[in-house]
Amino acid sequence: MPKKEIKRIVRPATTEERQRHVEIREKVMHEFPPAPNAGTEDSPPGLPAQIRAAREARGLTWYAVAKLAGIPNSSTVRDIEYGHDAQLSNVQAVARVLGLRLELVEEHV
Repeated sequence: MPKKEIKRIVRPATTEERQRHVEIREKVMHEFPPAPNAGTEDSPPGLPAQIRAAREARGLTWYAVAKLAGIPNSSTVRDIEYGHDAQLSNVQAVARVLGLRLELVEEHV
């Protein structure tokens, strides 16, 4: 029997559908609350912590920041926040989206 091709239709959700989804999420979060600090790892101090604080203050997800910064992979934003290696151009793009500026400052030892 030949495989049937399924045509995917993509459309924006209606206002009613979005509201229904919000209600479902709230109900699920109430019935199954996440464990305290579940899935959160502290960012190292300095640049990673500042970027994370700026993102959270604006209520943005890693995905949203990546999309606004023109970065194809949202895990790049996560890696920056966790202090992992990242391209300087990606760090600059994320900082710019969050209203931050990177600059070198002379260190006094």
